[in-house]
Amino acid sequence: MSKLSKAMKNTGLLSQVVEELSASGQYVLTPPLVRPIVDRKKEIMLKNISIEVYQFFINHLVPERQNVSLIDTNNIGEIRKQIKENTRSIINLNRLNHVRYINKFLIEINASMPDAGIFIGCVEPVKEVKEKYRRKIKNPVLFSMFWMLVFVFHRIMPKVEYLQKIYFFLTKGKYRYLTMGETLGRIASCGFEIIEYKKINGLLYFAVIKTKEPVYGVQPSFGPLFPMNRIGKNGKMIKVYKLRTMHPFAEFLQDYVTKLNGYNKVGKPANDFRVASWGKIYRKYWLDELPQLINVLKGELNIVGVRPLSRTRFNELPEDLQKLRVRFKPGCIPPYVALLMPDAEGNIEAERIYLSEKLKHPVRTDIKYFFMAIYNILSGKIKSS
Repeated sequence: MSKLSKAMKNTGLLSQVVEELSASGQYVLTPPLVRPIVDRKKEIMLKNISIEVYQFFINHLVPERQNVSLIDTNNIGEIRKQIKENTRSIINLNRLNHVRYINKFLIEINASMPDAGIFIGCVEPVKEVKEKYRRKIKNPVLFSMFWMLVFVFHRIMPKVEYLQKIYFFLTKGKYRYLTMGETLGRIASCGFEIIEYKKINGLLYFAVIKTKEPVYGVQPSFGPLFPMNRIGKNGKMIKVYKLRTMHPFAEFLQDYVTKLNGYNKVGKPANDFRVASWGKIYRKYWLDELPQLINVLKGELNIVGVRPLSRTRFNELPEDLQKLRVRFKPGCIPPYVALLMPDAEGNIEAERIYLSEKLKHPVRTDIKYFFMAIYNILSGKIKSS
């Protein structure tokens, strides 16, 4: 019997855990919050969780409080039935992998709590699933063949229009393979802001807070070609095409990732967990940039020009550079590639140099920067981030 189970045989799950945490120097709650369990149903639901998971809970709320509802469901219709009146926060003990309509489920959670309510849940990330199978299948060849098949079945089929019905008929919506990036992106799109996430015993637990209504009418792209909202000439929003390098719903995490880790030396979000492993290969060899030629043919981009930026990144630039940038079309090949100035500050300075030259000699400047950039790429003097 675990420590937690023994503690719960009496009345003191919270008291027992706080006592143990206090003894180990990890005390997180003040004595007035320590109360005996009075809800028998909650006691039963919490009985099998580990102390590590319980500690994650009480870092954000106290499960025993009357305004905290514990649910254990993957069914949207069961959410309202399982939560109590005057619920402020919700803990779901059932992992999101078993939810058929994930966003609808999260939207219902959002609607079931007031503003600033906390939602805690968990998911088994696909990386953890892969490692679990790797430990079971020792032969690397057999493992590669097996993983390719299960990955196609659980990860790709649910996202292909004509195969979705077959997949969900066979699985009933359970055992879906989800990445951390997609999971947190879906949560953010449904009106929540991420407070914390932590891997415990092979599961990713997350604590989020309701900050707004869900984003309706936005259909994230699941295909290989990914349209990004970027600022074009005269400040007009355009969709710039790239080969997908990030997990679906990654666009909803842009602000969170930059606030969490800032930018790297080339001006892109640092330590970006949204980028897939195959996406890193595309970026290394500039392959993800090729679809921007579609934007060139549509007249939205030039071959050479300032890099098309998101609204978030654009707003961080100096105001004078913002005004100068929108006078011209963005380009596929940015100035920093030609001038070998890839770091964040150098990137801004490279744009100033380029734009000042372009104001005087538009065509000649673009031709000059094009050949300088091509030489730097082919000679290996600069590499893609």
